[in-house]
Amino acid sequence: MLPFIGEGAFGLALLVLWVFCIVDVIKTPDIDVRNLPKLLWLFIVLVLPDIGSILWLILGRPQAVVRREPRHGHMSAYPEYDRPGRFAAANPDDDAEFLRAIRDRAEEQRKRAADQRRIAEQRAAEERERHRGGGDPTA
Repeated sequence: MLPFIGEGAFGLALLVLWVFCIVDVIKTPDIDVRNLPKLLWLFIVLVLPDIGSILWLILGRPQAVVRREPRHGHMSAYPEYDRPGRFAAANPDDDAEFLRAIRDRAEEQRKRAADQRRIAEQRAAEERERHRGGGDPTA
């Protein structure tokens, strides 16, 4: 009875490998698939379960991505930010010109809002005068 358990375990392992490879082919982005188009790999894995699965793992599956060493003691989630020569923003509190520009813009916005409020108050006062001064048009 023991020889059958070994054969059953081997068959189960091949089934698990086959299902894994089918799911892996489907989930792999088209651009990352090597040597053949993705649909052809899926066909090969489906039609030739054992050989197709092994061929997929060796020839079609994307190669592992090699991570670069982090620069300056940290690993960026966005590698394009680690590009040499890229301008790195400084701390805004240390940049006097930046702070002055923000203060100037805020002052400009306050002046504009005050002017708009003054104009709205003048229009409202003129409208009240018109209603008071006009009175009854039949009189």
